[in-house]
Amino acid sequence: MIDQASGVDVMYPDLYSGIGLKKEDLLKYDTLLMGFNGQMVILEGQIVLPVNMEGKEVMVMFIVVASFSPYTATLGRPWIHMMGAVLSTLHVKVKFRIERGIATVQRSQQVARQCMVVAVGQGIK
Repeated sequence: MIDQASGVDVMYPDLYSGIGLKKEDLLKYDTLLMGFNGQMVILEGQIVLPVNMEGKEVMVMFIVVASFSPYTATLGRPWIHMMGAVLSTLHVKVKFRIERGIATVQRSQQVARQCMVVAVGQGIK
């Protein structure tokens, strides 16, 4: 998920375990983090990993959290700014410059709605 309101890039447990990360791979992260529901989130640590979209790769510092999400990661303002991305939530689309011009990545509004229904069902706001 790409979230313009998020001041950090977040990785959730499914992705964390899915790519084989262990606790010892994480660096300490002492800053408090508030979740979508206004509650403080349990932090596991932080890790810097490459994120490649349409051939453009940037190094992203993910804050790893131990909380449920229908998403595997949330790319927030740090990633958006590194990519020089422009987002449209209405069109579920993101555009950014690549070597060959402008890349456009578009996803399904139906899938976005399904994730929102799951999040609301779990009490995530």
